[in-house]
Order: sequence, then C-alpha cells, then structure tokens
Amino acid sequence: MPPGLRFAFVEASWHADIVHQARDAFFETMASAGFGPASIDVFDVPGAFEIPLHAQRLARSGRYAAVVGSALVVDGGIYRHDFVSQTVVQALMDVQLDTGVPMISAVLTPHHFHEHAEHRKYFLRHFAVKGTEAAEACLQVVAGLRRLEAMLAAS
Repeated sequence: MPPGLRFAFVEASWHADIVHQARDAFFETMASAGFGPASIDVFDVPGAFEIPLHAQRLARSGRYAAVVGSALVVDGGIYRHDFVSQTVVQALMDVQLDTGVPMISAVLTPHHFHEHAEHRKYFLRHFAVKGTEAAEACLQVVAGLRRLEAMLAAS
C-alpha cells in the first residue's frame, strides 16, 4: 500500500482507560505495517452514539483510507446498551456503504460488565486484542479494495 494513506480513529471517552488500550494496540500494529502516528488522526467523542456522525464527516472529507470507531458500551442499570451498540454498528455500516470508505468497528458491548477489578482487567486486555484486530482488518480491507479497484479499472 502507498505510504501516504491516512487513517482516522474515533474513540469514545466513556471508560477511556479501557478504550485507549484498543487505540494503543491499533497504533502499534499500524506502525509495524509502516503507518506511523503521523498517518493516523485521533478524534475523541463523548460516547459511542457520537462515533457515526464523526465517521461520516471524516469519510466524506476524502482524506482517509479507513475510519475506526472504538467504544465500550455497558449496561449502566438502564436497559439501552444493546440498542445503542446496534444503532452505532448499523450506522457505521450505512456510512461505509454510502461513502465507500471502510468503517472498522471496535465498538464492544459486553453481556455483563461490572466495575470490579477483575472485569476491568479482562476488558483492558480484551480491548488491546481488539485494537490489534481492528488494525489488521483495516489494512486488509484497504489493500483488498485497492486490488479490486485496480482489477475493475483494467477490465
């Protein structure tokens, strides 16, 4: 892939210590592939619900090869986390299909999340894994689309 590509990482501020694990792992994996910090812009939003609008604006700007959204959507005592997460992921899919810019989701909704040390420790590790997976997906999708575009242009 050409070295001049840019990527956007949109992260929710809720549970920032956990979400930052995904961002840090994303940066590390992207750097291993030749895309250092200068090629990735980070945008902070209050929560997961705000990610799709930012992602849409970023995609429409034409500056980014892909946009990643990352958030931890938890059950805060009111049953709405499933709806929020589903809405965010569907909106990211809509943005992707509308703009042609890949949207990579690291928006996670645990079945049960508790603020005790063991759960926090688990999700700190889990988000690091998800950040790595998001970077790998990002690189694969962008490379695959570039191959597809070249093939279609040649036919």
